[in-house]
Amino acid sequence: MKKLFIITVILLANQITAQEFTRKDSLQGGFSFERMCFDVQRYDLNITLNPDERSIVGYNDITFKNLKDSKTIQLDLFENMQVDSIVYGHKKLAYKREFGAVFITFEHKLRADGSEQKLRFYYSGSPIIAKNAPWDGGFVFEKDKNGKHWIGVAVQGTGASLWYPVKDSQSDEPDMGASVKVAVPNGLMNVSNGRFIRSEELKNGYTSWLWEVKNPINTYNITVNIGHYVHLHDNHKDLDLDYYVIRGNEEKAKKHFEEVKPMMDCFQSKFGKYPFAEDGYKLIETPYLGMEHQSAVSYGNKYRKGYLGGDSSGTGIGMLFDYIVVHETGHEWFGNSITSRDIADMWIHEGFTTYSETVFVECLYGYDKAMEYINGQKNLVANSRKIIGAYGVNDSGPTDKYYKGSLLLNTLRHVINNDAKWWKIVLTFSEKYRHQIIDTETVVAFFNAESGMDLAPIFEQYLHQKDIPVFEIRKQGKGFQYRWKAAVSDFDMPIDVVYKQKTIRLVPGTDWKKLDLKIAKADDIKVLTDLFYVNTSLR
Repeated sequence: MKKLFIITVILLANQITAQEFTRKDSLQGGFSFERMCFDVQRYDLNITLNPDERSIVGYNDITFKNLKDSKTIQLDLFENMQVDSIVYGHKKLAYKREFGAVFITFEHKLRADGSEQKLRFYYSGSPIIAKNAPWDGGFVFEKDKNGKHWIGVAVQGTGASLWYPVKDSQSDEPDMGASVKVAVPNGLMNVSNGRFIRSEELKNGYTSWLWEVKNPINTYNITVNIGHYVHLHDNHKDLDLDYYVIRGNEEKAKKHFEEVKPMMDCFQSKFGKYPFAEDGYKLIETPYLGMEHQSAVSYGNKYRKGYLGGDSSGTGIGMLFDYIVVHETGHEWFGNSITSRDIADMWIHEGFTTYSETVFVECLYGYDKAMEYINGQKNLVANSRKIIGAYGVNDSGPTDKYYKGSLLLNTLRHVINNDAKWWKIVLTFSEKYRHQIIDTETVVAFFNAESGMDLAPIFEQYLHQKDIPVFEIRKQGKGFQYRWKAAVSDFDMPIDVVYKQKTIRLVPGTDWKKLDLKIAKADDIKVLTDLFYVNTSLR
């Protein structure tokens, strides 16, 4: 039943039709002059969170450099949150609000002279509470099994400006990292990204907890986790592994999280060194399923294998590992280290990360199990919309970006047909674009260059078209013909078939070609659809 529920949710999400976008969407997802004229260098967030009132008060110090001469810049804060004041050089700045955009006007034009600027953005309010995190954005206010406050936040897609003032665009990460200082009632702990710096008991019944990130970080990854935590520390090959778990879960966490070590070995062998070693690696128990918060992965899979104890692939192989640990950690390479400029290209985050699950299976259980697992993902693809979202309007596309993106990569592996070359390409991709912001065109150009093949039509078909290609074989006179039925006119993807126990590579186009094999009927040919994500028509 659990598997059926997961599949139903995914399919329904994919069936949402294209929407009409508004000015609000453009302000949130766009690249206006006011948003792109400056480059954020650092965030220093300092807030007090009241669990009983479910409210936040505090400020964000935003350090930036101007890229263009400008008098007005755009920052972002959800409409339900209060702008208390914005201070620059000891003076309050004028501003106007339009939906979630806050347009701040300086007294004099700021010059693009390389100098650092800093403003302090004071704010307060009660942030949106998520109904079903992490699928919808917002805070989660729960009590743990011991009756203690247990609070988390997940805002991917919804926007980090849901709870703090920020330049809310994946196109700009703070080059010099960030700090997060959160005051919570005494007896509770806050765990955020990066390294723990210090705690300080205040004189108002609160304790502040300060964390710092050295690396650039995308805005939706900045997080708070508040609870009655116990800290467990481990180290694996000079990488700090820290686990923050609800009191009483220490022993099962120690046993369960041993999976992290072979996972790290696998991912580092295939994708390169863990991208945030300076900031460490953490798993933090949360009152929601999970999220890839950079160096502070949110974990809510209840110490079960699979996906809350089920296997959405339907193969049984998903029960060999903890889905949340593996998937969300895979995001440290794809999504956190390599980030898409526009949320429309989120397949770069989700497709590569979903593929990392298969990589993990292959590392630990072999190629055959990996192929079985990834083919189980086909049942989760709707093919009802293209997986690239609309650009400039905060549209991340359908959930097909997870599984269809993963199956695209498996297809490319077998198109290239050289595993040594494939794994070199994947490793080089991860290392070349480490800590960079890219787009789909960058991915296509890279894979073309490294493979020495023109893979653009394949990317076009799987990313920008709704349907997957159909490999057709038909009877024609005394022989047979074959071709691709595809929306892309120059689609000529190679494909492997088996005839008389021999694997043969065919290179169909969209025009019919003669099949130079002496077959009696079309289904004498076995198309290797476990290696290529295609449909077939054999007649």
